[in-house]
Amino acid sequence: MSPVRHSQVSLLHIVEGSTHAWEAEASGMGRIFGSLAAGAAAPDPAELAAVSARQRHGGPDGHQVLRGPGWALGCDRLAVSDPRGGRQPYRLAHLPGVVAVLGGEIYNHAELRRELAARGHRFPDLCDGTLLPALYAEYGTGFARRLDGMFAVAVLDVRAAPRLVLAVDPMGGRPLHYHQGADGAFRFASEIPALLAFDGVRAAPRADSLDTVLALRTPISARTALEGISALPPGATAVVHPGRPAALRRRPPAPEAPERGPRSTADVLRREVRRLARADVPVCVLTSGGLASGLVTALAAEYAREAGAPAPHGFHLGFRGRWPGGEAAYARAVARHTRTVHHEVALDPAELGSLLTLTTRHLGQPDADPAALSTYALFRAVRRAGYSVALTGDGADELFGADARTRPAGTGPFTADWAAAYADGLAAAPRLLREYLYTPDYRAFIEEEGSAADRVERELRSAGGDRLAAVAAFEGRWRLPSRHLRRLDHLGMASAVEARTPFCRPSVAAHARALPSRLLQDRRALAEAGRELLPKAVRRRPRQPFALPVTAMLAPGGPLLEPVRELLSAERLARAGQVRPDRVRTLLARQLERPSDRDALALWALATHELWTEVVRGMRVPADCAA
Repeated sequence: MSPVRHSQVSLLHIVEGSTHAWEAEASGMGRIFGSLAAGAAAPDPAELAAVSARQRHGGPDGHQVLRGPGWALGCDRLAVSDPRGGRQPYRLAHLPGVVAVLGGEIYNHAELRRELAARGHRFPDLCDGTLLPALYAEYGTGFARRLDGMFAVAVLDVRAAPRLVLAVDPMGGRPLHYHQGADGAFRFASEIPALLAFDGVRAAPRADSLDTVLALRTPISARTALEGISALPPGATAVVHPGRPAALRRRPPAPEAPERGPRSTADVLRREVRRLARADVPVCVLTSGGLASGLVTALAAEYAREAGAPAPHGFHLGFRGRWPGGEAAYARAVARHTRTVHHEVALDPAELGSLLTLTTRHLGQPDADPAALSTYALFRAVRRAGYSVALTGDGADELFGADARTRPAGTGPFTADWAAAYADGLAAAPRLLREYLYTPDYRAFIEEEGSAADRVERELRSAGGDRLAAVAAFEGRWRLPSRHLRRLDHLGMASAVEARTPFCRPSVAAHARALPSRLLQDRRALAEAGRELLPKAVRRRPRQPFALPVTAMLAPGGPLLEPVRELLSAERLARAGQVRPDRVRTLLARQLERPSDRDALALWALATHELWTEVVRGMRVPADCAA
């Protein structure tokens, strides 16, 4: 892979050419954490240092913690814009007692700053998060409704009775996890491993976590796989007072400004790609070879040509050796057509065993999607090449129609149980296989408690009306943020790379919701958008998820076979008492004799959950989990 020099400066800097133009994009990307409890004692600095160390990989460019009677607020910063400004936590001289931290970016901060300045507020720099104390002072706990961006925010107000306000963006692009103890002490952090470094937060896997992983591949809700730890839902605000339960409010998104005349999918996406391609550090593109990433690559390249800037650099991940499902030829076709500088990252499959442990640590929750390993490896290569911002095509499936998973909700007859069929499409192991693998005690427990799949089915059926609309709403509200965006955030920041997702902008989501159903079948709207931008072979190819060929890699002699076999030893499984070791052994034997996608994914899910339970229990010992 050829080196990338830092002379690949931001596109906006080249286009606008003025200091004010690029400073207007200043941002405070990074990791945040804090606590609020009743009492006069300030939190222990050593404890706060341990929390910060657990997520410092996502904020290596700056670290600061403020603490006082019963409270603490901290940030680990990744400087993607205005590296010299934007010191966090944010404080304004004329608003003593109001402090804020920001993980993510606020895109409309220049507009908000002008509005707040007209009301008498003054700011020491042009960083996006600097305006947060003033915005809170003007709008109170509803301040986040004024924000446009991908963000996780915490504002602490200690002017009278202490109050902590947390908020995340409507798409859930920047996760925030929290825990409230029996004594009312409230603690939060961007990542679960960091949250577990707080005293009083236990690393206790939920009893139903295995069923959740087999049924959904990863937890898809505000409830995590750990007892007492929750994720703030997309578009939610939490208001916390010392010693009292947090009050959660899900706020409606701010209305989109009306468009003048009809806009095509390509035009809506073009605007967001251009907005997200701006930074004061090098910006690259992830080019998988699929339709969605191809569109983002093409539009970024178009922007660079119009700006007179160098061609963007694109990155594609493959595996050394001969493996099925490779997309390198399609990625090269996209690069040739768009004239980007193309990099192919060739991962040695022998590394996958060690990458599995690192990936599991960074995610903090079990994730049975094999794409997690590929994602971690790709972002690691991007960072090594000199980039800290990457544009991706994630989110297109959930918004513009995906694959066989959503077809049961189509316009066909109601003879089949479409909600159950959709839920089975999410599974790492179908319901009958799960019930076959479970011990009698665990099967009885799940029947009594209810499966994660049952909860998904109930939510879909309760929506009523249009089945496709119900599925789209569920995917946008839960599956996209809980599965894709969380993985992008955690595994990108594991290498200090900020993943930016043009498809996950509110304007693109609103455009997709307004399209007729026929354009969401087989992603027709995206294929049409690529008519003038991408080669025909890429526009017409069947969808293929970004993953690794786990079926082939679990075949005899495959590089993942021994790590999985070790994780699924009879002794390990018997200790947990949730699955029958003899039946897991039968499943593995069948996979070795007749490799199949279904059996391979079920084995992979069992192994990743087993590894996660071991890794997460070890997180109670404060240590940095960065690679």
